Amino acid sequence: MSKKIDFLKSLTALNVQDLKARISEDEQRLKKLQFAHGISPLENPMSLRDLRREIARLKTELKKKELSA
Repeated sequence: MSKKIDFLKSLTALNVQDLKARISEDEQRLKKLQFAHGISPLENPMSLRDLRREIARLKTELKKKELSA
């Protein structure tokens, strides 16, 4: 659980541009993983869900920062 808390704390230090860049990088990585999983099963398919959740957390933090600005 501390990994998630550390991730959330690191998000607060990022600005809007950094969050947008991180979201686009993670979305590209997710597409590549999904493609690789379609061809041959991944060793850890739960990584897809973890990455999707990480993207959602990034988007939530981005929305918070945009609304507060």
